[in-house]
This record gives sequence, C-alpha cells and structure tokens, in this order.
Amino acid sequence: MEISKSLNLLKFALAILAVNFATIQTNGAMATATNADWPTYLGDKERSHYSSLRQINRSNVTQLKVAWTYDTGDKGEYQANNLIINGVLYTASPSRKVIALDAATGREIWKWDPTKEKPGMGGGRQRGLVYWSSAGGEEEALFTAAGNYLIAMHPKKGTVMRTFGDNGFVHLGTGLSDGSVPNVGLNTPGVIYKDNLIIGGLGGPGAVRAFDVRTGQLRWIFHLIPRPGEVGYETWPKDAYKTATGLMPWSGQSLDEQRGIVYVATKTAEPDFYGGDRHGVNLFANSLVALDASTGKRLWHYQIVHHDLLDKDLPCPPVLLTVIHEGKKVDAVAQGTKHGLIFVFDRITGTPLWPIEEKPVPQSSLKGEQAWPTQPFPTKPKPLMRQNYGEEDVSTISPEARTNTLDRIRVSPNFGPFPTPSLNETVMFPGFDGGMEWGGGAADPDGTYYVNVNEIPWILQMVETSHADGSPLIRGEREYMLYCAPCHGLEKTGNALGGFPSLIDVIKRRPREQILQLTKQGSGRMPAFDQLPESQREAIVDYVLGTAQPSASRREEGGAAQTSPNKIPAYAFGGFRRWVDNEGYPAIKPPWGTLNAVDLNTGEIKWKVPLGEYPQLKARGIPATGTENYGGPVVTAGGLIFIGASADETIRAFDKNTGAILWRAHLPFGGNATPSTYLVNGRQYIVISAGGGKSGRPAGGSIVAFALPD
Repeated sequence: MEISKSLNLLKFALAILAVNFATIQTNGAMATATNADWPTYLGDKERSHYSSLRQINRSNVTQLKVAWTYDTGDKGEYQANNLIINGVLYTASPSRKVIALDAATGREIWKWDPTKEKPGMGGGRQRGLVYWSSAGGEEEALFTAAGNYLIAMHPKKGTVMRTFGDNGFVHLGTGLSDGSVPNVGLNTPGVIYKDNLIIGGLGGPGAVRAFDVRTGQLRWIFHLIPRPGEVGYETWPKDAYKTATGLMPWSGQSLDEQRGIVYVATKTAEPDFYGGDRHGVNLFANSLVALDASTGKRLWHYQIVHHDLLDKDLPCPPVLLTVIHEGKKVDAVAQGTKHGLIFVFDRITGTPLWPIEEKPVPQSSLKGEQAWPTQPFPTKPKPLMRQNYGEEDVSTISPEARTNTLDRIRVSPNFGPFPTPSLNETVMFPGFDGGMEWGGGAADPDGTYYVNVNEIPWILQMVETSHADGSPLIRGEREYMLYCAPCHGLEKTGNALGGFPSLIDVIKRRPREQILQLTKQGSGRMPAFDQLPESQREAIVDYVLGTAQPSASRREEGGAAQTSPNKIPAYAFGGFRRWVDNEGYPAIKPPWGTLNAVDLNTGEIKWKVPLGEYPQLKARGIPATGTENYGGPVVTAGGLIFIGASADETIRAFDKNTGAILWRAHLPFGGNATPSTYLVNGRQYIVISAGGGKSGRPAGGSIVAFALPD
C-alpha cells in the first residue's frame, strides 16, 4: 500500500516537473528548469520575436505589476531590445552606454561609458547588443558599437576585450574603401554565425561584412553596390561603386543557422530623393538578399523597390517562419515594407509564395531623372494600410480639421505609394516612417505574423539647388539644403515632432567651434559629416549662423563640384514634414496606427485593431484612433502579444487570437522598443526600454520590468 502510494506520488511529481519544463522552453539558448534567457536581439536569430514561455497568459495577465525599474540617467530615443543571459540583463542606453543589471531586481552590476575610452565616441538609436559564447561556453563576448567603432566587451566584467581588433576596437569602415576609411555607424545589432559576427551599418558605400568574433579580422564582404564582374554591376552607371553611397543595411539581418543562410534587408541609395546620377534599377538597394553565411556568396535576391526615390528602405529585419502553403510545409522568409506590404518567399529558393505583379507608377518631371516605370506589388497578403489618400480619407476629428485637410489635399493631391518627387508639393502617403518601421513583426509557430503599422501622411517636395536664373546660392546654402534641410527644414526651424531642433539663433546656445565640431563627429540622431571637406562644413555653419556672404568664386566652386566626389545634385529634398491638422493630430481619417495579425499560411488578414489612443480625443467621445508607433511586438505561447510602441506612454497585452486588449500599463516614457521576456528563479518577466522622444513626446531613459505577484 505504502509502495503504491509512493509510486503515485513519484508519478505526480514527475508529471509536474514535465509540465514545468514544457512551460519554460524558449527559442533562446541556455534554458533551465527555473531560468529561460532572451539571449539574442528580437529573441532569436530568426528574428521571430517569439517566446514559448506561458507562465503569464490570458487567464492571469491582468495581475501583472511593476517588478522593478531602472533609470539609465540618459534622455533620448531609447530603442534597445534588451538581452537576458544567465540572470543578467544587458542594455545599450540612449547615449550608448552598456549596462548590466540583475534581471530579477534591476540592481546595477556594472556600467560602461564609451566616452571614457575615446572622447566624443557616443551616439544614439542603438537597438541592442550581440552576445557570443564558444561551443563549450569557455569563451564569451558582448559586442556593441559607438562612434565609428565595433567594440568587444567582457560580459561579466564590463571591460573592453583588448585582444579584439586594435585594443578592443574595429573601425566600422574596415574593408569598405580602397582609399580613406569612410564614416560608418551601427545602430542595429548583427547576428552570430559560428565564429562570425555579421553586420550591416549606417553610411558608407554599402556592404554586408563578417568579422571574426575573437580577433576582429574581416572574414568576408558582399558589395551591395556591385564591382565590375559582379552581379548587378550593369544596373548602375559605370563605376558607380567608386562614388555611390547609402546602401548600408541598417535595419538588421536574420539567420537560418541550420542551412547557413543570412538574410539581409537593404537601404535606399543616396541621395534618397534624386537619382539623376544613378540611373538604373540600382541593385542591391531596397532588396532582400540571401547570402551564404560562411562566405558571403549571393544565393538569391529580390528587389522590392526599383531605383528608389522616396526613402523606402526596407525598414525591418526579415522574419523566418514555417508555413503550410498549398498543403505543403514551407520554410519561408517574410519582409515588411514602409508602404505596408509583406513580401513572402521560400527562404531556400527565393520563390514568392504568391505572385508579385509589376505595376506602372508615375514618372518624373525633374530634369535628368529617370524614374523606374514599374514597381512590384504582392497579390497576397493584401496591404496592411491604405495605399492612397483621397477626399474620402480627410480628417474626421473636427469640422475645422476636415475643412483644412480637404483644402490641402485638393491643392497637393496624393498619387499613391510611388509619387515621383517634383517641385510641386504632394501628400506622401503611405508616409516616410511607414507602414512598417524598424520594430518589425513577430511570428507565431502557427504561421501567424503580427505587426504594427503607421498611417501618417507626410509632405513631399523638392527644391532646386540654384536660383531660377541659374545664379548660385550663397555660400553653404546648397550644402545645407542637401545635408541639413531634410531634418532641420529649409527655413532652419526644425521639426519638433521629428525631434529635430531649430537652428535659428543656435549661436546663442552653442559656440561656433562646438557647432563646427558637431558637423564633423555628429551627436545623438545627427550623423557625422566627416566625409565632407572642412571647407564645406565651414560653409554650412556660416550659412546656418547667417554669416555667409555671396561670393564671386561661388560660381566657380559650383562648377568644380560637378566633377568632385561631393557633387551637389540639381535638386535637394525639402525636408521631412508630417502633415498635421490645426490641433497637431495626423491630417487623415483614423486609424493612425494599427496592430495586425496576418495568416501567412493563407495570406489572409485575420484581424486589425487600433494601437494607441489620445486621452483628449477619448474625452471628446472619439473612439480609439491609434497613434504613430515605433518598436515591435512580442508574441508568446501564453496567447499574448506584448507591445509598447504607441505615442501614449503605454504598454499593452493583446489576445493573439482576437486582437482584444487584455492588459495595459502606463510607462514613464514612450516604449519605443521591442519588449523582451524571460524567466529567472521560476518567475517570468516582461521588460521594455522606455525612452520616448518620438512623435514629439517627452524623452527619458528608463527600463520597466513587469511580473505576476510573488
């Protein structure tokens, strides 16, 4: 009898243990019975944003409370998807400090400041870190970037790994030029394949590279602007690789580790809005490229925007998932776009799962431009947002907003997702910041893809870089139009919603020497312009400060510029301008931001709900409008989608089957980052970086972790 009872108790205990193990298994490595990590950017190398943790689920999510908070002391666009490894949380702060915290309590373990290594080596918009360990776990490293450098660190010590590169540093321009090393940054972490760290970047001529994780030696490089004899060379003007720039794949990569294939989403060629000096389809700009992760050899590619003139760089990493397509299991790769489309391919062959049609688009009126006559549109899934803005889309927020937006759309009509830039103002919709943005989408194992989308109109207009009579602009004015006006405006008034300060009377806030230094090394969101000759940077500062003078030699300088590497195009972009109504809300009928569920087995949209709301409009009886949103979702086996992203300082949990909101919590600043989820000592946490600073919202630098009550 006692033996039978003991056996039953043993069986019961084993069953409970089995349930516990099943409950805590995750896509991440190093999971144990009481601990489960989030060791990789966006959860795994497939960039699925998925966790099989289910301790927090539909039945108890309403009980979530703040478990701990941490203030980095920074202010800015805090966009880090935090890593959790062996009970330690690693984050990259808005000023690119690297911080290690106890993941159960938020207690600081160490903090590393890059400016203590190299003065001025800061930056902003760093979306995460890369962790590597050897097969046996004897070696490990944490990779970050600051300024123009890739840096290896000791995860346990918080110190630089001096055996990597040059005393711990590898210049991010390495291997990109036969001459001077170009100015290159890194805002999205790379991916580890065996002992290779594969990265993209910001700035520079365009390449994907792999570095040895131990030594920092360059292992391979794939040129995104092809060299003679390489595939795609004929899609550019002759020898374009010597002068063309901009194709660095900033939004990240995904990896099929079993097959050894890395998938890269690439950027627009520069200048973004005028292609008169880069006629052709421009491979491999705006492309999904599959490469052999061991060698960098191209396996296949698909160009999603031809000869881009609208800054429609691919904004998020490709997502790898498995679907049932036409009755067969298919390992697929899904790529989202700024115009709210999803392109889905067989990840091995590059064959589209559904037909893609080339459709005619408007042609250019700018002298010297040759817009591509067609653009690709997938037949499935349907667009996740409106593709046109007509009179039926004018704002319904108030009678005044309706009248104002109706008047504006009649004067500056929208021409669909691919208007060609011109001297006439037009409504740009879908807008410059999506559709989809860098947060990307989450993939459930059942083949459902969850992604947030913006539906915000912007204004598009080009300006000539000389006067109508052909006379030159004053010294520094053309350079300002080309390099500065897209952010700070043609009139130097800035853009508060975009976070770009006014430059009017900037001399009252900073001395001239400091302003000049900023143009060289950059700061925060402002990139470094050290590739420009000092004389051009001096001219820009003179123009900004109002001390520039017309010069007889200016016409000569303009002539010389036509054959120089820093040639000024005939047209410059008039600046990024959101179109808002008289109250500051998006000048279009809601929704302004949505969360979407798409069944990639069938290509059908399952549900769509607003993401975010404005309390002032809610008080007026206006249903949830959604808001502009940045940062991605996480989907869990507990039946939940966790996402911040919205412009109302809120994190929410949605039912992944229906889109119903099950829980929400206020954040100290906007959660413009993708959350992470992990298990420490048997307790599951949801953690998000909350820094705000987008959409004109307050800025800070906090981390907030949530958990169920003890």
